[in-house]
Amino acid sequence: MHTRSRKGAHPSPNPVLQHFNKSVLTNGIRVVSEYIPTVRSVSVGLWIDVGSRDEGAGKNGISHFLEHMVFKGTQRRNMRQIAQSIESIGGYINAFTTKEHTCFYARVLDEHIEKAVDVITDLVKNPVFHPKEITKEKFVVLEELKQIEDDPDDLIHDYLDRVLYFPHPLGEPIIGSSDSIRQIEREDLFTHLNNNYTPDKMVLAAAGNIDHETFVRYAEKYIGSLERRSHTNGQSRLPNRRSKYVEIKKPIQQAYICMGNKTFGIHSKYRYPLLVLNALLGDGMSSRLNQVIREKHGLAYNTYSFVNLLRDTGLFGVYVGTDSEKINKTMDVLHREFEKLQDKPVSRAELRRTISQIKGNMMLGLENMSSRMMRIGSGELYFKKYTTLDTILKKINEVTSEELRSVARKVLDVSKFSTVVFKPSTPLT
Repeated sequence: MHTRSRKGAHPSPNPVLQHFNKSVLTNGIRVVSEYIPTVRSVSVGLWIDVGSRDEGAGKNGISHFLEHMVFKGTQRRNMRQIAQSIESIGGYINAFTTKEHTCFYARVLDEHIEKAVDVITDLVKNPVFHPKEITKEKFVVLEELKQIEDDPDDLIHDYLDRVLYFPHPLGEPIIGSSDSIRQIEREDLFTHLNNNYTPDKMVLAAAGNIDHETFVRYAEKYIGSLERRSHTNGQSRLPNRRSKYVEIKKPIQQAYICMGNKTFGIHSKYRYPLLVLNALLGDGMSSRLNQVIREKHGLAYNTYSFVNLLRDTGLFGVYVGTDSEKINKTMDVLHREFEKLQDKPVSRAELRRTISQIKGNMMLGLENMSSRMMRIGSGELYFKKYTTLDTILKKINEVTSEELRSVARKVLDVSKFSTVVFKPSTPLT
């Protein structure tokens, strides 16, 4: 396994024998692939290093809206032709936007890799943004926003982000607000596209039964002509917010609790101990939170912890859905579990079980070609290099009980947590 970075599409000896390969087109677009000879499918994704955190004032949601709009037609295909071009060959095409990235991807049989590259690159090279389609899609996205508003266990995470990060763009929801969505104009979309969909911010990734040299040729053919240029967004400073408790009444039947603490970013040396801590505390039925909150005390149907790691910051949080009369008791139980991890070393047996769980989940996830593509695509954007699975597993396996306790003391200090609670506006009858 090794990484090669080179300009152009010059062949190298036995390219298909490489597990992972990397090339750089003459315009600066990085092309990465992972060869899996035991499958007949390929997942292809075009990644752009732009997300909701890169949006200017009053433009919240434009990255997500642009992601929608490119599917409404390009200079070469209308919206029906875009969908049919992949679905007619038994494939699947979609896209997503995160706080930091946008990705357009397709999954196809290996014989249709060229078609996948053609269609995905067409979306970002040649969108037309018809005014009538913009008007219609605003309605669609506003309906999506209403759906989120009707889903409190999803919505509460946006509220927590706002408490922790606002007025930084990280404190805004990825989808935007009803006001910001309505204000998006055609010129705004082209400006966002031209400023951010530049070769220096793009990674074309693929995983599956794919020959890297062939993949590079397709990349050169369909997106190699994109003008070489760069654009850097100014990153606003992250706010230093005090911990906060926010309680909101909503027309719901149960209470929802989401509490979190800002922590280190994805490049931190504490990354792997934090992932182990998260799995031990709240990932799965055997986790401490599930065993104590659900099984022992019967306080909730659903509870978990979560980690979101970004370039320069991160979030460690806990979620619980419970009866409104049991909020205080639930919070007390959560705090006690936090204190235990800070005060008492985790036993060797529990640590080994947790590490085995993480390793197993990672290995099972890599049976999916889309998961593999997303790992190498996002990995290239964050780290500019390929990290082997063996390296990751080794780092996870090396996490010690003392490291776990040290990280727990950094992230589980209750005084630093902010909390959002949704409470029913009327009692259950």
